[in-house]
Amino acid sequence: MAGHSKWHNIQRRKNAQDAKKGKIFMRHAKNIYTAAKEGGGDVDMNAALRTAVDKAKADNMPNDNIDRAIKKATGDLDGAHYEEITYEGYGPGGIAVIVSVLTDNKNRTASEIRHAFKKNDGNLGENGSVTFMFDRKGYILIEDEDGAIDEDEISMEAIEAGADDIVGENDVYEIYTDPENFQNVRDYLRETNYELAEADVSFFPQTYNAPSKDDEQKMLNLIDMLEDSEDTQDIYHNMETSD
Repeated sequence: MAGHSKWHNIQRRKNAQDAKKGKIFMRHAKNIYTAAKEGGGDVDMNAALRTAVDKAKADNMPNDNIDRAIKKATGDLDGAHYEEITYEGYGPGGIAVIVSVLTDNKNRTASEIRHAFKKNDGNLGENGSVTFMFDRKGYILIEDEDGAIDEDEISMEAIEAGADDIVGENDVYEIYTDPENFQNVRDYLRETNYELAEADVSFFPQTYNAPSKDDEQKMLNLIDMLEDSEDTQDIYHNMETSD
């Protein structure tokens, strides 16, 4: 998986969003809202909420914003109802694309997603039209900038906790799990005092599509347009970028 790791996609996404703190906070608020709506507003009893809050704090989201999102979900404040929707389609050059959104206005979001695909020579497909080209896996990212982590030790602990694979590269450890084992592995590593930079269940392409330079640029433009939507949570694709 080296060379096509999610780490590189995460880095690009984070760099592209550094100047969009307002939208980042909105996305965190929606994630917190959904987790609290499904499992309650107590972070000690709701692992999904705890993860969402941890991610928000890692991006310096104010505590007032976090508390407000939880109160909306638990009924202490009037708030919108957010719905998770997944869009599938093909970008320029036949690149498979999955877009995960969280929205309080399906019509608005569908229009934005459809416009982004159309403008960049892509098209939306039916549900299931591209997901068969991806594997769904738990993904945990641990950074080791000071070199304090022993690779053999973390590998043994992750595998014993239920991980399927661990890849160490460039002071970064990427841990892959079956979706059903993800929560156990994540919680075990957290309790073992590892700091998790990323922890979620994601889609990973089974094969990669190397487009022409023109289609690659169009695909990058499509990603930028999708990221500009405040409803977009994650974008998965099978494009292999050029050097």
